[in-house]
Amino acid sequence: MQSVGLAALIEEMRLRVPPPAVRSEIVSGSRRTLTAGRTIIEQYPKRYEANGVTENLRFALRYEPVDLVTLKAIFLAVPRTELEAWVRREPTSMYSRRIWYLYEELTGKTLDVPDLGRIGFADLLDPATHLTSAPIRVRRQRINDNLLGSRAYCPVIRRTRELEDAMASGLDRDARALTQNCEPGLLARAGHFLYTQETKSSFAIEGESPSTGRADRFVRALLDGASFDPSNTQALVQLQNSIVDARYAAQGWRSVQNYVSRTRSDYTQQVYYICPKPGDVPELMNAWSRSLTRMRESRIDPVSAAAAAAFGFVFIHPFEDGNGRIHRYLVHNVLARAGYTPDGLLFPVSAVMLRNRAAYDEVLARFSNRILPLIDYEMDDQGRMTVTNETIDLYRYWDATPYAEYLYGCIAETIRRELREEIGFLRLFDRAVNATMNIVDMPDRRASLLVRLIIQNEGRLANNRRNDFAELTDEELGRIELTVQSELACREAERCSQEPLSGGLKRGSEPR
Repeated sequence: MQSVGLAALIEEMRLRVPPPAVRSEIVSGSRRTLTAGRTIIEQYPKRYEANGVTENLRFALRYEPVDLVTLKAIFLAVPRTELEAWVRREPTSMYSRRIWYLYEELTGKTLDVPDLGRIGFADLLDPATHLTSAPIRVRRQRINDNLLGSRAYCPVIRRTRELEDAMASGLDRDARALTQNCEPGLLARAGHFLYTQETKSSFAIEGESPSTGRADRFVRALLDGASFDPSNTQALVQLQNSIVDARYAAQGWRSVQNYVSRTRSDYTQQVYYICPKPGDVPELMNAWSRSLTRMRESRIDPVSAAAAAAFGFVFIHPFEDGNGRIHRYLVHNVLARAGYTPDGLLFPVSAVMLRNRAAYDEVLARFSNRILPLIDYEMDDQGRMTVTNETIDLYRYWDATPYAEYLYGCIAETIRRELREEIGFLRLFDRAVNATMNIVDMPDRRASLLVRLIIQNEGRLANNRRNDFAELTDEELGRIELTVQSELACREAERCSQEPLSGGLKRGSEPR
């Protein structure tokens, strides 16, 4: 085997960069695709062999997804004159023009090459391979810049088979189909449950049980999700202040080096994640917010945009406290602003993350595992960390694809379980309460309490609660219990007959 494309240049130049999501190899044999862990290995026959910087860059742009952090490292390592010579030889080639534009965009330096004349514009990213934004025309290289961000911050989202299937599955239509025939009162009650569940689950992931005031503030923030502007720094600070203990309320971005670790038995720290340097946070957050705006204005697939926004935020970790809850809040914010969720409802993704905590932890660890070996740091005996090398590009340019795939799985699960189950339960409950009040003309609240107790005890009122309803005869109570049992049986039959979710996301699937 012989590496080709970006992998060949990484090895040849001994670059310290995260491994590319796609690794290309030249082999004796036919074209095929393999996987090794989370890495996709594309194998090509010998006629695809490439030698030198120019040929391997051309191969990478033609056959591999764009990897900005690797490309920038290559640009800083290769003599500028070599790229200038390539552009002069092939000034109208789409590959030399893309490299020319990316070099100047990522490094901030200018190649000694004159502007192109009047030729057609070429897309920077191939829309068949990547999710792309509305293009910005660059006349110097005659390039359509359709990145999801800028040189200061730019995630990349690849069009994998899994993501394509998810985007085509119509989960938003599934959610609306579940709610379109609901009475307003029932829908409001379902919404209250979902907002409350999301709040409790989001705090539980952090190991917290919030006070009533903090929980209410978080619910109010979720309710206002469609109007919240995450590009407003002060709005983010105020959101952080509302959901953390007042003693840890931020005045702005953090000013200390954060990291995630576990204390060993000898009291040293086993480090799992290192956040960006505090001095890098303002630049990253300003560019992060501009990327959000660009994706929203370009109408990028809402779930993919939500994943890029939310996970990008938590990787930057701009506050000392509250980052995880805001990260999950941003999922709802982006989906609500895009009109992806039904009015008055949300998809309580934190409940899925909490229920399958291992999958959530694993998807977070994927980012850390890629960058941690590339960060040099020192730690004093007080546990204070100092990062000693330049690391900002590790957080600027990252592959958001697995996070979009994961978030789609979470949303599919919330529609199947939380939304469908809650609406189904409320309909069952209302039918049982109405039937109960037809048997005995009793106050609504008392009938609701009786039905709830019978449901909780699997169709019968517990003996120790019988005296609470002493006014009912045994015959009346028996008829009410039979009515509730009948509704429970109907609900179970409905569950068994329900169709899977649309497209490739099937009922009962777990998030990756």
